[in-house]
Amino acid sequence: MSLGFPLGLLALLAVPAVVAAYFLRRKQPPRVVSALFLWRTPDQRAEAGPRFERFSRELSLALETLALVAAALFLADARCGETAKRTHVVVVVDGSLSMQASRAGKTAADATRDAVAALVRDEGASVVTLIESGPKPRLIAGPQLDVARALSALEGWTPSQPSHDPGPAVSLAKELSTVPRQRVHFFTDGPVGEVTLPPEVQGRSVGARLENVGFLSAQRRDEAGVATVTVRVASFSDGPRTVPVRFTAPGGLVQSQQVALAAGATALVRVGMKTDATIEVTLPDDALPEDGHLTLLPAPLPTLNVSLLEGLDQSAQVTVGRALRVMEHVSLQGAPPGLVIGPPESQAGVRVGAKGAPTSFVGPFFAQKTHPLLDDVQLGGVVWTAGENPPGQPLLSAGGQVLLSEDDDGVVHFNLDLSRSNVQRSVAWPVLWGNVVRRARASKEGFPRRQVHIGEDVPLVTAAGASWSLEGPDGARRPVLGVGALTVPPLSPPGTWKLRRDGEVADTVEVLALDGHESDLRTRGAWSVDAARTDALASLSDERPRAWAFLAAMLAALLADFWLTARRRT
Repeated sequence: MSLGFPLGLLALLAVPAVVAAYFLRRKQPPRVVSALFLWRTPDQRAEAGPRFERFSRELSLALETLALVAAALFLADARCGETAKRTHVVVVVDGSLSMQASRAGKTAADATRDAVAALVRDEGASVVTLIESGPKPRLIAGPQLDVARALSALEGWTPSQPSHDPGPAVSLAKELSTVPRQRVHFFTDGPVGEVTLPPEVQGRSVGARLENVGFLSAQRRDEAGVATVTVRVASFSDGPRTVPVRFTAPGGLVQSQQVALAAGATALVRVGMKTDATIEVTLPDDALPEDGHLTLLPAPLPTLNVSLLEGLDQSAQVTVGRALRVMEHVSLQGAPPGLVIGPPESQAGVRVGAKGAPTSFVGPFFAQKTHPLLDDVQLGGVVWTAGENPPGQPLLSAGGQVLLSEDDDGVVHFNLDLSRSNVQRSVAWPVLWGNVVRRARASKEGFPRRQVHIGEDVPLVTAAGASWSLEGPDGARRPVLGVGALTVPPLSPPGTWKLRRDGEVADTVEVLALDGHESDLRTRGAWSVDAARTDALASLSDERPRAWAFLAAMLAALLADFWLTARRRT
């Protein structure tokens, strides 16, 4: 048997009072007379005060006691066997990166584990639901997992989320609770700021105010075998600090710079290293070591092979080739081609030429400035000669004439007769083809960027005909759905993530544990908020069926006692 509301047993205190009432009664002693006329001046007063008397209504007392016991069991929500209620505890833990900050060798995450274990023990929980807050809440254990397995899952929990609003996680906890307006326990490392929590939340902070020095941003550029690394260091301390920034690469390459930081100040550090391998950038360990360690993968700009198909007119061959030859990491001789340029009738990805009667335009030109192909393209004073409108969505037009378009397959159409135009002699020409080259690079399979911060969406390019998946630093894999240029949600935990194509590693990206708000531990500290309504009161409106048999037994006992008393009076 289990009790959903143990305070209901207080109703049993009425049993001694009923028993005492049966013993302490005022009774008129029987008086025998020989005739009624002798009963003229009866004494209406009872003997002074109640006294203990032996009573003869044992069955009535038993029925009333049974009714009280049944009422107490009903109020206590007693359940037996399969109908016994399981005590469900719902807990939300803060998944922020700052939960890994340590004081005296114990992190806030460790303190949360201890607090959850104590809560489960004090509440007498039989099942637990654990939720990690984050930009996207995650279920750690549950719903309604047994205590041992839930605490075991919590032992393997590593908080590594960026700064976020805990509201979605609390809303999920309320949906997974089994009792209306059930109390939700929330553990964090500091005040939640201006976030408004529901009245059912019982919040508590397990963190402390600490000082810290960490990285805010990092960038690496590889050019001609030399890696240029730029990092920004911030001090989240109350006083000035001087810290060494250490850069390490395989082969014994080490550089170090001393950085002097005022309270709350930042500093930019830039070094160059002759290496094409991974570079580790570190700060001395402090309260939050995670934001003081960076792994920067090599990010050389790959060479893009461009092919000019036969059929292009002479002007296009010369002007397009001249614009591409002056660009870095672009080759017109390499294979296989990453960009194919051809005439309008070809199967090239970029088609240049005009069909039909040519018409020249000097503006105004109407462009979709948000499209990457027209980024920073200025066409003032340009003469553009075009023919028939090409297929696809217009990107650049003059009146009703389409000058540049893109179809559903991503093919770009330049409706342009270069022999009658001067656009190739304007500043817009190299910018326009630079955008085309950048777009072609971005369409290459893999990660366009090699480093991203936690909380950032990750761009990704996949191709049809293969099975794609992402493998995290913990070995867990998640499938990649979709083909082409994609944007996947932020990856967690931080570390090296691998893109696998049919099981083979196709590319890698490094998720850096950088978040200025999470690194500032001066905002952490004591905080608590009490729930407006307790589980005990909420259990009275439990959606689960209660043990109504106790209520029926109470009513039956009261009816039997009424019938017995009425029969005796009759």
